Amino acid sequence: MSVYDDIGGEAAVNAAVDIFYRNVLSDDRISNFFDTVDMAAQHAKQRAFLTVAFGGPNNYTGKDMRAAHKGMNLNDEHFGAVAECLVATLKELSVPQPQIDAIVDIAVSVKGDVLNL
Repeated sequence: MSVYDDIGGEAAVNAAVDIFYRNVLSDDRISNFFDTVDMAAQHAKQRAFLTVAFGGPNNYTGKDMRAAHKGMNLNDEHFGAVAECLVATLKELSVPQPQIDAIVDIAVSVKGDVLNL
């Protein structure tokens, strides 16, 4: 069973993305990166990406992580803030710790691409 199925599939991913961006936009360390972003489009891209990343159906047609974050000058603090928002989101949704750990492992696996290292 995939992480996607394990956490509740499409409905869980949709709820997680909504809560995640609420958390991100209220975090002064990272909210400014979204000042000029079309958030409806961002939500849709994130839902599709997380669905694939968590082992669900592949409907993602966006850029890869490196290309999507190129030129943003992101650093470890920014990555950590996003990770904290993600964990807070999953805890708010009562996702069990083993699934949170699996999701964090997935997030950490793309850190080099996100930070363009």
